[in-house]
Amino acid sequence: MELFSLEVFALLLYLIALFGVAIFSYKRSQNSSDFIIGGRKMHFFVTALAAHASDMSSWIFLGYPAQVYIFGLKSSWVAIGLILFMYLNWQFIAQKLRQKTAQYESLTLFSFFESVSKDSTGFTRVLTGIMSLIFYSVYISAGLMGLGLLLQNLVGIPYFVAIVFGIFIVIPFLLLGGFITLAWTDLVQGLFLLLVILLVPFLSWLHLPSGIPLDLIKKDLAEFIPSSTEGLIEALLLMLSWGLGYFGQPHILTKFMGINDPKEIPKSMAVGMTWQTITLFGATAIGVVGGLTFTNLSNPELLFIELSKQSLSPFFLGLVLSAIIGVTITSMGAQILVVISTLAEDFYKKMFHKEASNQQVLIVSRLSTLFVGLIAITIASFQPATLFDLVSYAWFGLGASFGPLVIACLLKKQLHRYSAWAGILTGGFVSGSFPAINLYLGSSVPPMIPGFCLSVIAIFVVDRIMKNKK
Repeated sequence: MELFSLEVFALLLYLIALFGVAIFSYKRSQNSSDFIIGGRKMHFFVTALAAHASDMSSWIFLGYPAQVYIFGLKSSWVAIGLILFMYLNWQFIAQKLRQKTAQYESLTLFSFFESVSKDSTGFTRVLTGIMSLIFYSVYISAGLMGLGLLLQNLVGIPYFVAIVFGIFIVIPFLLLGGFITLAWTDLVQGLFLLLVILLVPFLSWLHLPSGIPLDLIKKDLAEFIPSSTEGLIEALLLMLSWGLGYFGQPHILTKFMGINDPKEIPKSMAVGMTWQTITLFGATAIGVVGGLTFTNLSNPELLFIELSKQSLSPFFLGLVLSAIIGVTITSMGAQILVVISTLAEDFYKKMFHKEASNQQVLIVSRLSTLFVGLIAITIASFQPATLFDLVSYAWFGLGASFGPLVIACLLKKQLHRYSAWAGILTGGFVSGSFPAINLYLGSSVPPMIPGFCLSVIAIFVVDRIMKNKK
């Protein structure tokens, strides 16, 4: 009972602190621009951690370490791909996206697509809205599933009650401040997450019994370095399948759009990349140390929790739980924000009520969260796959649907609307359906690769055809 009480006490303290930040930032969200992209006035340091922390939800604590635990250190090629391509994202996408979205006065990524393609029909917004609703619903449900597993195993709350509890925390939290709240809490939580994700594997390493099997570590390291063509191809596929996704994640790209000065992006990149590299190193260490500690976990996605239980006191265990819940809440909030801003700004205002005031759009944005939350609870309640599989499905789908189009819109001054439609439909459909194709063929090709490549081809082929018709 003491453990339960201390855990709950620590969790309550953390949630009170989070809502304190939300209430503090509420007054700064007075219009739709503030709510959706922070009025383009975010400090470079806040932007850095917001862009990266919104990417790392319970997946970084639960899903990814489980892959390292199951498949060994070779799974860390995922982390290497994320680091490499996030650097490319900062280097070649961030500044141009900030400048061009400001030039077109686009508050959302999807309105930017419409402006570049000069689409007056509104169909671009329909397509992007459908794709974002499908894949973000899966993404948000993965966050809820992570919360459910955490609360169920550490506090003893029934799974369904836990996911409902999770959504009832996320929605009021998001309603209070939108983009600004999420950015500032990502800053605070990013620093705390960094401490936690390094501390737990370090303390767990100290708790290992004497006579650590160094042979196992050496074998793991040997498997990490590709020694054959097949191993090299596997490593490259892991890097590309996850890394390419960064170009099409609206909840990350909108952070670039919200920075106050595009010239500050190099500073923001330095802070963010340092944070990401250290964090992924810590998450990989959790998988490695967990493999040395536990030989046969029934659910590897609970590895971090089991390590925390044996190395931390009850109160600090509660703080660790709070850190995971907190970063999951803000990550889910960032994803929900993309969907509701699409429903309010891209559907309600542009297609149904063009004369809507900023206050009316803000109200619609906040009401839309209920709809998104219900979809996410429905998916999470069935637990259709592992946390890692749900996140990867959503990540691949978003990356393939929007990544090629983001690149095309930044490279070209004008893009035909048909090519934008072709890119979104091709990437989303191929990536979304490829798991079934893999199952039918008995293959394991990451859906991102064919989805992204075919989307690029569709965009530029259709654009060339339409230009030749003029």
